[in-house]
Amino acid sequence: MSTFVVYPYAKINIGLHVIEKRADGYHNIETVFYPVSMHDILEVTDAPEAGREAALFTYGLDIPGDPYGNLCMKAYRLLAADFPLTPVEIHLYKNIPMGAGLGGGSSDAAFCIQLLNKHFGLNLTQAQLMHYALQLGSDVPFFLQPLPPAAYLAGGRGDLLTPIPLSLSNYRIELRFPPVSVSTAEAYAGMVPQRRDVGLRERLLLPVDTWKCIISNDFETTIFEKYPIIRSYKEALYDEGAVYASMTGSGSAVFGLFRI
Repeated sequence: MSTFVVYPYAKINIGLHVIEKRADGYHNIETVFYPVSMHDILEVTDAPEAGREAALFTYGLDIPGDPYGNLCMKAYRLLAADFPLTPVEIHLYKNIPMGAGLGGGSSDAAFCIQLLNKHFGLNLTQAQLMHYALQLGSDVPFFLQPLPPAAYLAGGRGDLLTPIPLSLSNYRIELRFPPVSVSTAEAYAGMVPQRRDVGLRERLLLPVDTWKCIISNDFETTIFEKYPIIRSYKEALYDEGAVYASMTGSGSAVFGLFRI
C-alpha cells in the first residue's frame, strides 16, 4: 500500500480589482496572490478493497456540505474520467478556514491533482495539470505554480499568472478571522466592475507605507456594508501598528503587514 502526503498552503490577495464581467459569466480581475504559512494536510492512500472509487475522510475544522462535492473528490473524478484510476482514500486535515478568502479549498484541489498524478504515475505535464485545475476553480492554477517566486500577478479569471519580484520578508503577516463566512457568489453580488488608469503592478512598486492609500480590495465596499465586523477587524490591525491591512480575496479573513 502506497501513501503520499502533501501540505496545501493558504494565500492572501494584495489588492483586488474587479475589472469587468465576462461573456461566460465570470469576471476579469487583477490581484496579487501571495502565499502564507498556514497549511492543510492531504494524504492519498490505496484502498484496494474499497467499494467506491474514492472515499474522503476529513479532520480538523468542520467542512459543511456533501463530501462528494468536495474539490478533492471532484479532482479525483476529473482524472478518473480520463485515466483508469483505482480506488483510494483521501484524508484531509482542514486547518485553513473556509469562506475566508484564503484559497484553502482551491489549494487542496491543486495539491490533490498533483498528488494523484504522482500516486498513479500519470506523468501529466504542467499544461495538463493546469487544464484540470482551471475546471475546479479560477484560483486553483496558482497553487500549481513553483515557489519561489512567491508572488504572482493574476489577471483574467485569476488564471493568467505572471511572477513578480515582490517580497514581504521585512514584514510579519498576521491574519485575523472574523466570526463570519463569505462565499464568492455573495461577494460578487452587487459588485460594480471598474477599470483603473493605474494598474496594480505599478502601485506595488511604491513603498509599502503608501499602500494604505493606493491599494484596495474592491469587495470591501459591499462586504463591509453587510458585515461591519470585518471592517472592525481591519481597523484593529491598523490600531495595532500594521502599515497595511486588507480583507483578502472575497473575505472574510483580513491580514496586516507589520514591519519587523
